[in-house]
Amino acid sequence: MIAKELRIIYMGTPDFAVAPLKELIENQYNVIAVVTAPDKPAGRGKKLRKSAVKEYAETQNLNILQPEKLKDPEFNKQLKELKPDLNIVVAFRMLPEMVWQLPRLGTFNLHASLLPQYRGAAPINWAIINGETKTGLTTFFIDKEIDTGKIILQEEIEIAQDDNVGTLHDKMMQKGAKLVLKTINLIAEGNYQPKEQGELIQDISQLKSAPKIFKDDCKINWEQNGKKIYDFIRGLSPYPAAWTLFQSINGDKILSAKIFAAEFLSEAHELLPKDMDSNKKDYFHIAVPDGFMAIKEIQLEGKKRLKIEDFLKGFDVENYLIDPKPSCLI
Repeated sequence: MIAKELRIIYMGTPDFAVAPLKELIENQYNVIAVVTAPDKPAGRGKKLRKSAVKEYAETQNLNILQPEKLKDPEFNKQLKELKPDLNIVVAFRMLPEMVWQLPRLGTFNLHASLLPQYRGAAPINWAIINGETKTGLTTFFIDKEIDTGKIILQEEIEIAQDDNVGTLHDKMMQKGAKLVLKTINLIAEGNYQPKEQGELIQDISQLKSAPKIFKDDCKINWEQNGKKIYDFIRGLSPYPAAWTLFQSINGDKILSAKIFAAEFLSEAHELLPKDMDSNKKDYFHIAVPDGFMAIKEIQLEGKKRLKIEDFLKGFDVENYLIDPKPSCLI
């Protein structure tokens, strides 16, 4: 069958899912419906906010479905009436079996790792946090277990030493869009041999997971070595962001601060972890066991994100300590 004649239902929500959908539309594939998250209240005014995928789909006058529950009978009736040949899932919710089994050619997902490594909700974050130098993209058929289905295609991507989640996300998003098209063409031609993930696992103990990251997971442990802290910061930047606490010397004030960018300076010293050094103008260093973390971009809770030079204009380093309580490990 000709790939562009396939009746495709596309499912996705955030920015990462926009690029593949845009690639499909610009190349005139037959997207008969887009399934995305319901509009949600956001911001101080609690105004309803559309998903990134919905915003793009509306510009193309696409058929948009926003079910609250994926097992809703009315929603599933709509899907059946559309008679899809293929479902494509990019950064969406876990699908019930009645949805992923519906299309005659199945349902495939684009995942931001080289499966079976980094199964889970936050593969881009965890690859950087763990100091990986490469990651990749995988398209695979969805089955009953999360991120375990048969692999269709994979593409390896290098992680640069200065990549953070934002820069790596954007690289993977563009390459992922191309991989989705390649995958559709292979499925349409029937010229592919999906590979069981078990064939790629030599030692199950070497598998790394990518669970969802919560706020408490993002607190910096300043007693770890500098490289690990550096990878931790960039692995959470710009979202959800690594954070620490500043406590005033007299103990009457505690400030939470997100750190978006830093540089590790390997250097011998006699300071204790969390000791601070600054000229109050253009550098702010926090001691770690094997050097210093030079903070480049920071944001106090309720304030704007600032370059360190601007931050130091309004923050009196001498009157604060880095959170004296024991740090949380991740």
